[in-house]
Amino acid sequence: MSEHLTRKDPDSDSPALVVLPKADPSAQGPMCAALRALGDELNARTGEVVDRIVSRTERSGRVLDMRVEDRFMRVGEVSTIAVARWMAGCGEEAAREVGRDASRIFGQLGAQRDAPLNELIKRCLRWRDAAAEVLREIATERELEADVLAQALAMLQRSLDVTLVRMAESFEAERVRAHEELDRRQEELSFMATHDSLTGLPNRALIIDRLGHMLGRSRRQKTPVAALFVDLDNFKGINDTLGHAAGDELLRAVAARLQGVVRDSDALGRLGGDEFVVLAEDLSLAAGPELIAERLLDTLKQPFVLPGHEETPLTVTASVGVATAGDCSASELLRDADVAMYRAKWDGKNRYVVFESEMQDALRNRMVLEMDLRAALEHDEFFLLYQPTFDLETMTTTGVEALIRWASPSRGLVQPNDFVPLLEETGMIVEVGRWVLTQACAQGAKWHRAGHEVGIAVNVSARQLDTDDLVDDVRDALAASGLRPDALTIEVTETAIMRNAEDTARRLSAVKELGARIAIDDFGTGYSSLAHLQRFPVDSLKIDRSFIAALADGREAEQLIRTLVQLGKALCLDTHAEGIERQQELAILREQNCSGGQGFLFARPLDAAKAEEFLAGGDSATAPRGAAA
Repeated sequence: MSEHLTRKDPDSDSPALVVLPKADPSAQGPMCAALRALGDELNARTGEVVDRIVSRTERSGRVLDMRVEDRFMRVGEVSTIAVARWMAGCGEEAAREVGRDASRIFGQLGAQRDAPLNELIKRCLRWRDAAAEVLREIATERELEADVLAQALAMLQRSLDVTLVRMAESFEAERVRAHEELDRRQEELSFMATHDSLTGLPNRALIIDRLGHMLGRSRRQKTPVAALFVDLDNFKGINDTLGHAAGDELLRAVAARLQGVVRDSDALGRLGGDEFVVLAEDLSLAAGPELIAERLLDTLKQPFVLPGHEETPLTVTASVGVATAGDCSASELLRDADVAMYRAKWDGKNRYVVFESEMQDALRNRMVLEMDLRAALEHDEFFLLYQPTFDLETMTTTGVEALIRWASPSRGLVQPNDFVPLLEETGMIVEVGRWVLTQACAQGAKWHRAGHEVGIAVNVSARQLDTDDLVDDVRDALAASGLRPDALTIEVTETAIMRNAEDTARRLSAVKELGARIAIDDFGTGYSSLAHLQRFPVDSLKIDRSFIAALADGREAEQLIRTLVQLGKALCLDTHAEGIERQQELAILREQNCSGGQGFLFARPLDAAKAEEFLAGGDSATAPRGAAA
């Protein structure tokens, strides 16, 4: 019998061998044959070993998640089979393979915090003790020599040793990997907190921080600092027409272009949307910030070719506001550059403007206008006018279009062009549009009850089309007023329907299912195609007034009207002309079989009382001034 030493493990039910005898179970001889028989029997009783492991775990009172326990049982099973095969003469590599697999699983469990390290070690010891217990019983049952049992226990211990060492290695590797992953994630989070996710440029927070450092150096060294606020012109139209994915591609391309003309010592950042900023100091400003602004504008002149839109290169311009530092903070300098940028927009876009203190007044006026608009709805300062619409074949009134106006206590009567764009920009148009829809439906129902069975058209903005609330607003307005659904026409501009086209088509279809009609307003001024129009549940096309006014210019304009009318007929849609003011225009439209129209030749927008008089006026409601029936 080979000599061996023993010690008692604190979590073990049996001695743990630490000095291992050497023997080759694949060799010939009585002892090796007995060892192989012992291995075969252990293999056959693998399930019993696993059961004893489970029993020991349950007695410990520390049972983990069932998924984890199942993995422990699997490791106990394959480990027992492998060491049994080694004893049966399959070679030591079998035990090594078990060590690799078991340690990998144990390492993952520990590193992923599915099980604490002390539990992993205890499970290893319980497997050894359960397997050793079964080996002793087999040896007793078969009356095997003590040396055979000692060799088997040594091989079991060696398997455990391999497993523990490999488990420690695996655990350390997993720990290092997890630590590296954590460091990487922290770096990503840090970058995301200070950089724009779309372009990778510094964001507002980092830009303000860098500008603060620049201003500090400027005060100490008496060197100049400038901020250039860059805002793309008409970017919203590109987003609405080509979609947000194309808009994002354009922003990335613009960022790359601008980066190419900014010095390494300066900074380029994206503040959000289509707004960029360039910070320059010291030597970069030797020729003045105006030269930097010119370079920024020049670099955008080359058309952009976007993926998926190679056939239509985009020409993009920008408005640039320039502000130089005085005794101001970083936020104040950016504010001044922003104000100058807005002045560049107002002056015609595609240019730069250097900030002057008087520009603050213009910004202040805009802020006052916004505050006045927020109060206007609450104080019932908005009201509706109604412009009659006509069937151009019978020259009879078919309906009215509801048009918003603002009676401001301080500004007087304000026309839509002077306040609707700001309603759109601030998002207030959604609430105001809901009010218009409710009021128009109520008035239409009132006229129906009075015997005037006319339709009523309501304009809906692109911002209203951005949410499913529009469908609820239409449903609520119809229900509250009692207006027949087919008497309501929802008008959306050609540009608006191309903004998020898929969602817009779904929302308009839902409105159509309520029974309302859909019309495309300002048709001919947007970017929709025949294929696009067929995606939407449209009933009529309203030809923009600019095409009607052009009829006085000659046959080319007349041919264009003919084309638009024929397009409507091809799509089985009514065509409606806006802005008819001259008898010649009416004659041409009737000759081209345009379905309907409206304009000053028929009637100006009227308040509700005068519109009702118009509808009740007999002949005045069946022929415009000077028009032949």
